[in-house]
Amino acid sequence: MRTQGRPWGGDVGVRSRRGVLLGATVVAAGGAGVIAMNASPFRASPGDSVRSSAALRGSLPAACARVMALDPVGDLSGQKPPALKAALTRLQQSVAAVDRGGVDAWLALGSRVFAGGGPGRARRPRQLRAMPSSVGDLLHPAQSHGDVLVQVTGADKRAVQEAAERVVGRAAGWRVRWQVDGFRDENRVEDGKGLSRNPFHFTEGFGNPGTEREVADRAVVRSGQGEPDWAVGGSYQVVRIVRFATELWDKDSVREQERVIGRRRDGRWLDGAPADEQPGFAADPNGRVTPLDSHVRLAAPDRRNPPPLVRRSYNYDRGDGDSGLIFSCFQRDLATGFEAVQKRLEGEAMAKYILTTGGGYFFVPPPGDGWIDALFGQATGNA
Repeated sequence: MRTQGRPWGGDVGVRSRRGVLLGATVVAAGGAGVIAMNASPFRASPGDSVRSSAALRGSLPAACARVMALDPVGDLSGQKPPALKAALTRLQQSVAAVDRGGVDAWLALGSRVFAGGGPGRARRPRQLRAMPSSVGDLLHPAQSHGDVLVQVTGADKRAVQEAAERVVGRAAGWRVRWQVDGFRDENRVEDGKGLSRNPFHFTEGFGNPGTEREVADRAVVRSGQGEPDWAVGGSYQVVRIVRFATELWDKDSVREQERVIGRRRDGRWLDGAPADEQPGFAADPNGRVTPLDSHVRLAAPDRRNPPPLVRRSYNYDRGDGDSGLIFSCFQRDLATGFEAVQKRLEGEAMAKYILTTGGGYFFVPPPGDGWIDALFGQATGNA
């Protein structure tokens, strides 16, 4: 999703955009890699990582989620490596303790873990930094970023929430920076792809890969990418909280909505092609059938070479008109994945209906618990 500089909600000016943002407790969501205790660091093929990672496991994300960004109670940048390692180990163990019985739980690291007294820049994933503000964003500082991201998912909303509360309760030294509950309407699998319906009434997920191998190719960090050794088998996570102007959107005709998106509500292409076939963009160079500024045409202009990322998004609804999409995607390279798509989406027709208010960049550690020793080994030894 993309937000632009044009007035959000059509007649809502920049001042009103800020008022909406500051008057609502809008929070973000995302995912990470499952922590399987007593496992060795990941050194196998990318396909093995997908089978082990709750964030990317299978085609269909769980129907319910709670996503939390956590900060340490004290100043993380001022902690020496042994203290920081101990704090992350406690949090990791707390996450692993609830990762069972129909509930998945995992964590991801923010860039501040690698600042100050942490393991240092040499061990930071090379593209990990604080998420920059894109054109048209109104990122609230208290609803963006975070030192660690924790996500809990499952089929039952109450079980997910209780598990998330246990994570925070058991992980001494950490506090919630922001959190949000998400859900997937009409959550289902078709042709091997997990689909759901977003608040704009359109089905999402058609652009995702249909096999574990394809997921790994897009999302899992490989050796030889220039990443630190401990990060091989992990994944970059992008979270965007996108508030939807549904009242304004619903005033438009279904035909106009479909032209803004570039697909029909059921997923078929505007030229009539089925959802699982390639659209005829080459035969429509002027955008007569599928507008050139439609969301899907800008996001993936060459459907034979889809963007190298995997989406795992959720809807959210906090009441009082504050609803939208917890956009979440994974990739092994931020520049060629999310950031390339985000740049192409500048000027899309959907910009006036959406407002990005929070989120962040995170890094999902590889499966197992060996990554934390690998990350802190040299730093702790030199402390």
